[in-house]
This record gives sequence, C-alpha cells and structure tokens, in this order.
Amino acid sequence: MYKQISSPQNKEIKYLHQLQEKSRLRRKEAVFLVEGVRETGLAIKGGFKLKKIFFCEELFSVEKLKELISDLNEKPEITVLSSEVYEKLAYRGSTEGVLALFESKELNLNSLKFKSEAPLLLIAEAPEKPGNIGALLRTADAAGLDGVIIANPKTDLFNPNIIRSSVGCVFTTPIATGSTEEIIEFLKRKKIKIYCAALQASKQYTKVDYTGASAIVVGTEATGLEDSWLENSEENIIIPMGGEIDSMNVSVAAGILIFEAKRQRALQH
Repeated sequence: MYKQISSPQNKEIKYLHQLQEKSRLRRKEAVFLVEGVRETGLAIKGGFKLKKIFFCEELFSVEKLKELISDLNEKPEITVLSSEVYEKLAYRGSTEGVLALFESKELNLNSLKFKSEAPLLLIAEAPEKPGNIGALLRTADAAGLDGVIIANPKTDLFNPNIIRSSVGCVFTTPIATGSTEEIIEFLKRKKIKIYCAALQASKQYTKVDYTGASAIVVGTEATGLEDSWLENSEENIIIPMGGEIDSMNVSVAAGILIFEAKRQRALQH
C-alpha cells in the first residue's frame, strides 16, 4: 500500500542523512527533517508544509500516523522504513518511529506578525550552542512571547539539534533572523524599546518598566553584546548576582528577564 525502504544504502535514505548533517544542503533545498511525533505535530500546527513522512511500523502504527496527519488538506507522501533504516536516521534512542520532511520558511524580519499592540520579544545575539538556542525557544514558548529574533545566527534554526533541544518549540513561536543593524532598524520602525542585558551602566532588572512594546536583548556569556546594541538601548539591565561570578547561562538569564516582564504586564490587568 505504501512505498517501502528496507536498505540503508537506498539513495533517498542517504539524502535524508545528508540533510541532517549539512546546513548548506538544507538551505539549498529549502527543506529539513523532523524526528518525533510531538515535534512533527508542532511543525504542522506551526504552518510548515509537510512534504513526506516516514515511519517504522514496529514503533508507530498506521492508525497513529493517520491521526497525526488527519488535519492536513494536502496529504504527504508516506514511506514505511525497516527498523534497520529507521535506526540509521534516528538521533534519539527513545524515539517514536516517525520522521517528517518539511519545507523551510523564510525567517526574515518582515514576516513577523505580532498579535499584541505592545509585543514582548526576545533577541539573542549570535548564540552558538544548539542546546542554548533550544532552551531559549522553550522559554519563549512557556512565556507566550510575541517573537524571538536571532541576531547574526551561527547555525540554521532547522538544525536537528536545535529542533530536538527545543522539543519542537522552534515551530511554536514567531521567529526571525537578521544582522544586528537590520534588527535595530526593524525595532525602531516598530517603536519597540530595546532593553539590553549588560554589565555596564545598568539598572537592576526589576526597576525597569517592560509594559510597553519591549525587546529584551541577551548576548553570549563569552562576548556579551555588540556596541551598537548598547548605543541603541533604552536601558541596560542587570540581574544582581550573589556569588563569585558575574554571568549565568544565557537561557537562564533570559528566563528571569522575560518572566519579570510578564509579571509586570499581568499586574496591569
């Protein structure tokens, strides 16, 4: 009934493996591979076009597969993989037997649409580690942010490690990328105030008002933020530290700042 692939040497399997490994190929082909039931469901819900779906019958039933794609008007091509082939492609040990090929979206700034008149955004400058990017996206999802912008990205956001570490939250929050200059110009045009997490000339983060349109900007622990961010900052903000070091993990810091902004906004209602 469905197409079947049982050899790891199959040309399509080799192509999918390359897609997982090579960001250049993902960009060129404008597609990416998603592993897992929840992640596939979130990508569908996030409006990404599902082109093909692959499943291993020993791990995932046809009935569950049909349920997963039941809301789609345009049904994808379905392929059954042998357990040997599936294991070759799957990253996770405790996996669920589903892989899905989606079309990429353009993550440009002008594609961002905000539901709120006073949006709350998170901007992360040049985060390198997929685990940190994943954690930032999970925090953004938990807070129901209006958008996440990655400045000067070091990796493409459809990297399997980012999809995995974000538990699919890369699909749940409006997201865009751009250079520092492009993002600052975009924020000014939209009249969104910039609040930079920085050590210099900073106010305690609880003493700043985030109830208007706000962008909280975080940099890496190693290099901090580019000067142009600090020059365009409405206010630099700092989280007081009680220990010996002066920085914390970027996703933890972002979480503290975002939920303070959410706390202030909740008090307005």
